[in-house]
Amino acid sequence: MSTRTLSELAQSIGAVLDGDGSRPVHGLAGLADAGPTDVSFLANPRYRAQLDATRAAGVLVAPDLRIARTDLALLRCKDPNRAWTEVIRLFAPAPAPLSPGVHPSSTLEAGAVIDPSASIGPGCHIAAGAVIGARCVLRGHVWIGRDARLGPDCDLHPRVVVHDGVAIGARCVLHPGAVLGSDGFGFEPTAKGWVKIPQCGTVVVEDDVEIGANACIDRARFGATRIGRGVKIDNLVHVAHNVVVGAGSMIIAQTGIAGSTRLGRGVILAGQVGVNGHVEIGDGARVAGQSGVTADLDGGRDYQGNPARPRVEWLRMMAQLSRGARLEERVKELERGAGAGAKDEGDA
Repeated sequence: MSTRTLSELAQSIGAVLDGDGSRPVHGLAGLADAGPTDVSFLANPRYRAQLDATRAAGVLVAPDLRIARTDLALLRCKDPNRAWTEVIRLFAPAPAPLSPGVHPSSTLEAGAVIDPSASIGPGCHIAAGAVIGARCVLRGHVWIGRDARLGPDCDLHPRVVVHDGVAIGARCVLHPGAVLGSDGFGFEPTAKGWVKIPQCGTVVVEDDVEIGANACIDRARFGATRIGRGVKIDNLVHVAHNVVVGAGSMIIAQTGIAGSTRLGRGVILAGQVGVNGHVEIGDGARVAGQSGVTADLDGGRDYQGNPARPRVEWLRMMAQLSRGARLEERVKELERGAGAGAKDEGDA
């Protein structure tokens, strides 16, 4: 990592410095782990006690925060969490340069089209008719199927699989083990057992999408499973056949979305959300972790629970259940007391 003074750091992120700006900063750390040459941040009030004890050279804080310490420099900024992201970018190591060309251990079938500026790492396989756009990077052991297409500036990490006919837009990032275009899960029950339904569609991923490690996006039964522009998908997410995910949505770890569901623009599904098939979720809806979506949800609202319902309604229901449990225990106490009183009278 590079070295900056606190003054230089404050200037770079637009913070107001309160303290000694000449102190050097060599690294980043959490409040509890920071040393005298680290910078840290406080965005959540629950960690205020750590601020009082931190050894950091400086801490990013909100503009109105007050602290009794005089030995700790404060970098006051409107949004410490967002400013911290900018600090990380300043200290992040530059990525290792990659040279254009195809590694000799990779296999290119006849008819594959590779832009001369692309970098194809070791052990990759690119099938006939596939097109790899300008400045794309396949980091190693990536499999690209027949007639698949990658737009410019895509970055595919090791063990990514892009099946036949899948189309990926520009500036997309696919993390290790992501699989795009495997068969949708479709079987018909018959007297002889389950019969597989052909999955003849494809997957379309629009520009500026990022897909996490070991995420799976299934090809459509017909038509396309579509991931809209700017969507961010976390690790271990499953998107089933014929799902449409609206632009700017975010799908967080271990979420599963069943077939033919439609997500609007800017939808957020938190960790381990399960969504039934053929459901529609409106623009800007936000679903809390481990919720189960069994019916359509209106846009612009927060939801929680299983089945998912408006968060305010869910909180009210949980409070009622808690009061009911306390009331039940109180009734049992009264019954025990009444029983003991009757026994004493019988003894007399």
